[in-house]
Amino acid sequence: MTETLDPRLTPARADIADERLRGRVEATRFVAGSPRRVTAASAPLRREPSPVAGLDTEALLGDAVTLYDTADGFAFVQLARDGYVGYLPADSLGPAGPEPTHRVTALRTFLYPEPDLKRPVLAHLSLGARLVVTGESGAYLETHGGYVFARHCAPVAEHAPDYAATAMRLVGTPYLWGGRTTLGLDCSGLAQLCLDMAGLPCPRDADMQERALGTALPLDVAGLRRGDFVFWRGHMGLMLDAETLIHANGHHMAVAVEPLAEAVERIQAHSYGAVTGLRRL
Repeated sequence: MTETLDPRLTPARADIADERLRGRVEATRFVAGSPRRVTAASAPLRREPSPVAGLDTEALLGDAVTLYDTADGFAFVQLARDGYVGYLPADSLGPAGPEPTHRVTALRTFLYPEPDLKRPVLAHLSLGARLVVTGESGAYLETHGGYVFARHCAPVAEHAPDYAATAMRLVGTPYLWGGRTTLGLDCSGLAQLCLDMAGLPCPRDADMQERALGTALPLDVAGLRRGDFVFWRGHMGLMLDAETLIHANGHHMAVAVEPLAEAVERIQAHSYGAVTGLRRL
């Protein structure tokens, strides 16, 4: 009997699968996959190889992926960051290359063709995008065929440990299902981005995060504190203090701050039901 695996994290189709899954899934052929890196500023990862397929998540510049197949302009991949599987635009990928040296720490910045702010920009880069810096030119870092303002970046080893503070920087960011850039975020994308900036691993989806992040707390919101996570069936948020929640949500269509009690009442009445889990790192 074929093993039941989470399709979001399983690089397998009827015609091709990861070599490591041999004996666990059925496929016409098994391949090792080849390392690649995202060379676009950001790239949508979709559940099907179609531009109108649903958005599952987004990869950022510098993200490592394993490539299994390319056809009709789409690449069948697995993201190294969280193991998510899906289809990226094939032209968003390049050779694996060297490991990134820096990442973007500003909410948003630009890639310029020259170290000159008056030049037309090549790309918009989001918080968390990773760069391979090859040189410096005045106030700019040379990277990826262009230049980025140096004070908008930091070495990858430098982290922002207060992930709740990072979340506060994102208040007002529009809600986007599957989004994980500062142009648009969903609830679990917000958490993953903020934890990534803190140097902490985090799965992609809310149900995965509810199982994996930190340790479970008794199901009593009275004992929460800054940095704790609150989960519903299909939604999650982050506590700023004992009474205040920040979350990307469809009610506000943005990253918003509100009293936890108000969110719990509204969500139970109109969307995801009762709180299902509390976690603490």
